[in-house]
Amino acid sequence: MNFKEAKIHKKDALKNADESVLKLFHIIITPSNTDESAKFIKDFLKNPESFNDESCKDYCSDDNYEVVSFNKETVD
Repeated sequence: MNFKEAKIHKKDALKNADESVLKLFHIIITPSNTDESAKFIKDFLKNPESFNDESCKDYCSDDNYEVVSFNKETVD
């Protein structure tokens, strides 16, 4: 999907997500390309607060995106 579609999909996912899901998982827009997505997620995890939805555009070469969720890292 293009970026505009991905933003709508993410908004719907956040709206429909249970509060516990929001606390335990990151829900982000990432490039559809596997290599680009892996690089984006690796950099995102270094400092999630410094990223926003637009950040993924810097990692994407073809304007194809997806919305993904994955466990938040916990630091004990």
